Amino acid sequence: MTTKFNDSYPSDFSMQNNDQILEAIEHYLGQIGYPEEPGRLYAPISYSLTMSGKRLRPMLLMLTCGIFSDQPQAAMPAAAAVEVFHNFTLLHDDIMDNAAMRRGNPSVFAKWGQNVAILSGDAMLISAYRLLSEYPPQVLPQILARFNTMAIEVCEGQQYDMDFEARESVSVEEYLHMIELKTSALLSGATVIGAIIGGAGEEDCQRLYRFATELGLAFQLQDDLLDSYGDERLGKAIGGDILEGKKTYLMVMALSKASAAEHRILASTYSDPTLSDQQKIARVRGFRQTGRRPSDRTADQPPLRAGVEHSRYVIRTVGRHGQPAGVRRQPDRTQQINPRPNETQRHRDHGSCRKLRIPACSDRRRSQLRLFRSGKAQYAGPIRRQLHPGRYGADRFDRP
Repeated sequence: MTTKFNDSYPSDFSMQNNDQILEAIEHYLGQIGYPEEPGRLYAPISYSLTMSGKRLRPMLLMLTCGIFSDQPQAAMPAAAAVEVFHNFTLLHDDIMDNAAMRRGNPSVFAKWGQNVAILSGDAMLISAYRLLSEYPPQVLPQILARFNTMAIEVCEGQQYDMDFEARESVSVEEYLHMIELKTSALLSGATVIGAIIGGAGEEDCQRLYRFATELGLAFQLQDDLLDSYGDERLGKAIGGDILEGKKTYLMVMALSKASAAEHRILASTYSDPTLSDQQKIARVRGFRQTGRRPSDRTADQPPLRAGVEHSRYVIRTVGRHGQPAGVRRQPDRTQQINPRPNETQRHRDHGSCRKLRIPACSDRRRSQLRLFRSGKAQYAGPIRRQLHPGRYGADRFDRP
C-alpha cells in the first residue's frame, strides 16, 4: 500500500524551493498504492487525497527536516502519513458537521454516504501508521510517540468543539485551549516529527513546537473569519459554523458583548426552524448591538463584526507577545486554563516582574524590563505603558 520516495524519483532530484517540495509531496501521495477492491473502501481515499489542498502540514514537516538535514526526502513517508491522517480527520469531521462540500468538491460523506466515510477514514488512519513503519528503529519510537500525542489531542479538541455547541457561553480561554488541541496539535506535531527525522535536539524541538502552536492558533482564527466573511472561492459553504451553532472566536466575542436579549437570539438562531439557512447567516452577521457606551469603539458594530475586529488583533499578536492571557503552560507543554490574573495581583513566579501591577509576564517582557532598567532608552515607551497603563494607554491585553 506504500511506495518509497527514492523508487519514484531519480537520484539527482532536488527539493531546493517550496514549489519543488510541494510537487514531490503531490507525487508521493499519488504513488501510494491502494487496492482496487473493495472499490467503495479505497476509492474515497484516493478521491480525498487527490482533492487540491494546501498541504500545509507535510510542507512544514519537510521544511523542518531540511533545517537540520541535507536529505529532506527522508521525511517524505512521515509527511505523507501526516497528510493522510489529516484527511482522515476531515472525512469524519464532515460527518459530524453534516458538510456537503470539501475543497470545492462534494465531500466523501455527501458522495458516498456516512458509513463509507467512516470506514474509509478508519482505513486512512491505518495507512498513516503503515507509512510511519518505514522508519528505522532508531527514530521510530520518537516519531510514534509524537504522532500518537498529536492524534489524541486532535480527538480531544474535536470533542471540546462539539461540547461547546451545547453550551450557552464559552470563555475565550476555553476556546483557545480547544483550537490549540484541534488545529495547532497537528501543525506542531508535524513540525516536531520533521525535526526528529532531521536529527534536531530536544531544545530545538521545543522551540519549533511553540512556533507551530502559535501558527496553528492564528491559522484557526483566520479560518473562523473566512467561514463567516469569506466567499465561495474558498471551496466550502460560507456560514457553515453559524448554521452548526459552533462557538467560534467570533461568536464567543459576540456573545460576550451582547445584551441578554441579544445573547438569546444569537445563541438560538441556528436552531430556529422558521428561518432558512441564508436568513440565519444574515441575522447573525448583521445583528446590531444596542445600548453601548459612546466610548466603546465597537458600539455601532454588529456583535459578530466586533468579534472580527478583536480576532484580527489577536491574529496579529499571537506569537509576538507570548501565549494569550489566561492560558498557562505546564512544564510538560500541556495547558491549565486559569482566569485572567488581576492587575494588582503579585506574581511570585515571574522573577523580576513579581511586584509589578501588570498582567502575567512573558519572557519577552522580562527581557525588555532588564534592558529598560539598564538605561536602554528605546524601550522606555513600551515598558512605561506596561507599568502605568492608565497614564500611557490601555494595556495590550485589554485592547479590542
